[in-house]
Amino acid sequence: MKGQSFIRRLSFALNGMRLAFRRESSLRLHAVAGTAVLLILWITGSSVLWWAIAGVTIGLVIMAELFNAALETLADHLHPEQHPEIGAAKDIAAGAVLAAALAAIVVAVAFILR
Repeated sequence: MKGQSFIRRLSFALNGMRLAFRRESSLRLHAVAGTAVLLILWITGSSVLWWAIAGVTIGLVIMAELFNAALETLADHLHPEQHPEIGAAKDIAAGAVLAAALAAIVVAVAFILR
């Protein structure tokens, strides 16, 4: 879909986020957790640096969830039957989400210990 206007491409991206938010409970959970983190930063009057670190970390987790959801959706559509390699791809994508979530936990611990 090359040559589309920016507004049109933006609408595709927003639709993708809406679809993932509706379909993926783990994405909703991470969105709630991210919102809670931002609320804590606001309540504690944290510095701009902590806001930036949290923003990047939350974005990383949400991005990992979105990529995982996209890969799972595509894999399930192209190969609906169970297959070890499809399972491996989905597990690896889930591992990426876990890595992002663990990075977020490290940031949270650093914030608590500051």
